Amino acid sequence: MTVDEYVSEKVPPAHRETAARLRALVHECAPQAEELVSYNMPVFKANGKIFAWILPSEKHLTLGFREGAAFEDKFNLLRGSGKHAKNIKIKNAGGVDPDVLRYYFAQAIELDAGG
Repeated sequence: MTVDEYVSEKVPPAHRETAARLRALVHECAPQAEELVSYNMPVFKANGKIFAWILPSEKHLTLGFREGAAFEDKFNLLRGSGKHAKNIKIKNAGGVDPDVLRYYFAQAIELDAGG
């Protein structure tokens, strides 16, 4: 299954525009990233490692970061109790400023390149 197929089949219609915007931002920030479906969700991979993912639910999309616990979180958006992964809940396409997401993606990509 491709990510496009996943989005059209598994992401609730109300969140498809949000998913499209998130995907576009990842590709803008990490043009080298591979986008695929793994662990039954869209993931983004660089240097052989998953660095981010999108997990849909009826209420929101979860944008997860593999090494989110190591991020600087100046916008106080990261959630999660894991030792490594953290996430941001996004309720609609206008829910988070693209520049804020670029800030988090840049950290994800930097940590991925270094690790």
